[in-house]
Amino acid sequence: MGGLKIGGIKLANNCILAPMAGVTDLPFRLLCRRQGAGLVCMEMVSAKAICYGNKNTQALMEIHPQEGPVSLQLFGSEPEVVSEAARRIQDRPFDILDFNMGCPVPKVTGNGEGSALMRQPKLAEEILRKLVRAVEKPVTVKIRKGYDGDHVNAVEIARIAQDCGVAAVAVHGRTREQFYSGKADWDIIARVKEAVDIPVIGNGDVDSPQAARAMLDYTGCDGVMIGRAAQGNPWLFGRVVHFLETGELLPGPGPEQVRETALEHARLLAAYKGEYTGVREMRKHLAWYTSGYPHSAAFRRRINTVQTMEELERCILEMFP
Repeated sequence: MGGLKIGGIKLANNCILAPMAGVTDLPFRLLCRRQGAGLVCMEMVSAKAICYGNKNTQALMEIHPQEGPVSLQLFGSEPEVVSEAARRIQDRPFDILDFNMGCPVPKVTGNGEGSALMRQPKLAEEILRKLVRAVEKPVTVKIRKGYDGDHVNAVEIARIAQDCGVAAVAVHGRTREQFYSGKADWDIIARVKEAVDIPVIGNGDVDSPQAARAMLDYTGCDGVMIGRAAQGNPWLFGRVVHFLETGELLPGPGPEQVRETALEHARLLAAYKGEYTGVREMRKHLAWYTSGYPHSAAFRRRINTVQTMEELERCILEMFP
């Protein structure tokens, strides 16, 4: 499996961690990178917040030397603000700058940002053109199939992006209206791939090594982006890469591996965010790590009352003795 090239950045493989708000923070990205992800993407960051010097935003943009290559994702709807934010952060140690045109949540689309921009191709073009000119690093864009079933325009937006100098486009095969429900439409990914010459990364329903292979074969896309399927399952990247390279399907992690990774994840969160925040943010990850295991419901109820790292570690060790 040849490495994917985005602008001047050569990836070790074409298996990419999708940006997910509240999930792809530094500790989680680091775990996925260690498990074999060819590129990890940060949580989306508000261009306006960067320009206002928001302190929480600065913490979101922290990068570990071992997680690269890494993509930093901006969102916004004002061309001057987005390009100014990009200029302010371009010296940070990220490798690729991504622009979000895929987020479906109302508090983002309600401001005309995220996937709402797919309804305004001319505005999207102005933002992307100014963004590409503002930085020397490669710029990518993440889009959806369209805003709703009556406005499927991923091909049009991808062509605009290419004309603006965007280095690659990631396509989620669902509309904003669908959010994450229903089946992802891989045909739209194939149509985008046929329409542009820049790399196309497919996103949607890649939840196994076999699904990654199927998407690449069906759509002809250049890479696969994995999001929700990686939650509580960072090992998926190594299994996908191995399967694409050899055709051999590696087994999933055993209880001991889950235990050790969960402990490492919790300790990383505590180290980077402090014990109070780390313990509370780890709760959702532990729900994902233990999904499908016996007594997982009782375990989740228990960890939701845990206050300290010592208690959290004890719970993990008792769950996976």
